[in-house]
Amino acid sequence: MFDGTLRQGQSVQLEQSPFLSIISDQQIQQTLQMMGKKPDVKLTSDVAREICQRTGSAAVLGGSIGQIGTQYLLTIKAVNCTTGESLASTEAQAIDKNHVLDALGKTASEIRGKLGESLSTVQKFDTPLEQATTPSLEALKAFSTGLGYHDDPTAITFLKHAIELDPNFALAYAWLQIAFTDIGEPSVAAQYAQKAYELRDRTSDPEKYFIMSRFHKAVIGNIEKAEQACQLWIQAYPRVAMPHIHLSASIYPVTGQYEKGVEAGREAVRLSPDFAPAYALLTFDYISLNRIDEAKATYEHALQRKLTSPLFYLSRYQIAFLQDDTSGMTQQVAGATGKPGLEDGLLAYEADTGAYFGRLKNAREFSRRAVDSAEGAGEKEAAATHSVVSSLREALFGNADEARRRANLALGHSEGRDVQYGAALALAYTGDERRAQALTGDLAKKFPDDTIVQFNYLPTLRARLAVNRGKASEAIEILRAATPYELGMTTFSTYGWTAMYPVFVRGEAYLAEHEDSAAAAEFQKILDHRGIVVNDPIGALAHLGLARAYAMQGDTAKAKAAYQGFLTLWKDADPDIPILNEAKAEYAKLQ
Repeated sequence: MFDGTLRQGQSVQLEQSPFLSIISDQQIQQTLQMMGKKPDVKLTSDVAREICQRTGSAAVLGGSIGQIGTQYLLTIKAVNCTTGESLASTEAQAIDKNHVLDALGKTASEIRGKLGESLSTVQKFDTPLEQATTPSLEALKAFSTGLGYHDDPTAITFLKHAIELDPNFALAYAWLQIAFTDIGEPSVAAQYAQKAYELRDRTSDPEKYFIMSRFHKAVIGNIEKAEQACQLWIQAYPRVAMPHIHLSASIYPVTGQYEKGVEAGREAVRLSPDFAPAYALLTFDYISLNRIDEAKATYEHALQRKLTSPLFYLSRYQIAFLQDDTSGMTQQVAGATGKPGLEDGLLAYEADTGAYFGRLKNAREFSRRAVDSAEGAGEKEAAATHSVVSSLREALFGNADEARRRANLALGHSEGRDVQYGAALALAYTGDERRAQALTGDLAKKFPDDTIVQFNYLPTLRARLAVNRGKASEAIEILRAATPYELGMTTFSTYGWTAMYPVFVRGEAYLAEHEDSAAAAEFQKILDHRGIVVNDPIGALAHLGLARAYAMQGDTAKAKAAYQGFLTLWKDADPDIPILNEAKAEYAKLQ
């Protein structure tokens, strides 16, 4: 019961100090491999001292627990890892197993003071362990086991068990929010974030910042407040990597600030050089900036440290697509086969790639498999998301009946924020104004403070509906609100299928208003940001939009070149796609 659990509890206590930095489990395992030892080898005093020296650390903290009758004696010793000299030691007694965590908290406070931290800061940042985590030793055991799985969906089982054992375990709820976000279940994740926020007074100061940043992002959707929480976290705990990871992955990409995302990601890697997700998330920021070589170098750096993450399958697929590496894409899909929480995402990528090149039947098949995979893993909202993406694709390509059918199917499985938006946009493209308007109004009502909804989703939907009603100038005005956020990856997960739709709809509005130069600029903007759009169908349709803008200008040469660009992309497309036949007819008129 005590194996690993007391170490996790001691880490929680020590990490409250703004002056201490604890070597991560990942870095310990990496160092053990460099020493020629197995990652799970017992950390004897000699082994620990060598790890300490290799990582440039100052001291080793060694703990022991012994039973005397029904009582337990806990001892903590700090040793200079270079000289072997004893720096400090302390001990505490627990009258029984139920009081072990309380005794552990006392040893942590005392050792901090004996190592030189001032009494005032120890007292200021010293939330009792039972309050910061849980009074249940068994719950702490399940929690520490779950954290060992990092970004693997297996962690969910252990984290759920932790809150079953202690329904007030705030930190476990917070990590469940992360875990469900990673597998494309934002609505479920938001419920856990809400619960963690309600219990935030039962946590330490660093955990409060963690919970607040996730609450503002996942529940309220207020990106500005989420960023503020992360910045306050960094000010209070400058040695902690997690707030930088949140900024890199969940905050800056939403608002299209990818340069800031790279800065935050680099700092996260520097502070936690053996935490694989930090590298994976940094690669996405580089990809979004079209800095593919740096994205690949980041992955290679992680490989050199023998780090792995499911997220690498997604980033490597994107890189392969952007480099026209068909075998590379196939390799990532094959590698994700049978991996719950990952397989469906890669199958969805394949569906988008098929659609990007006009292979709609192929796209439908991969979307079906993505839905089946998500449903098989119990991921209802992820399945609905894949369905609604296929609905929007059908709508963009001119298959109104099929688009409506798929939108209804998606809404029947989930009313999540992103699913509702995708269905509303698909229905708007099919001309089903009544239902699209109803869904738009519902989004506005349910998410009044959500940055993405208010400044991306709603302007896009309202503008598309205005274009349908022949009010293109009104649509252009509506979309002004989206300008600061139009480059953002707007979904909760790394699967950013809603990126740059405000730009695409604005381009359509300019075409409808016969402002050809302005329309061309919008479609060109999409083509210039391939790393953001990646394999979304609007990346291909932007070629067609550009061709129509040039044709409207009367620039036949440029129009022909743009039409040829689109038709070349779709040279193997299914012949019965309505928008393809429209493009061919328009191109023929230029001959």
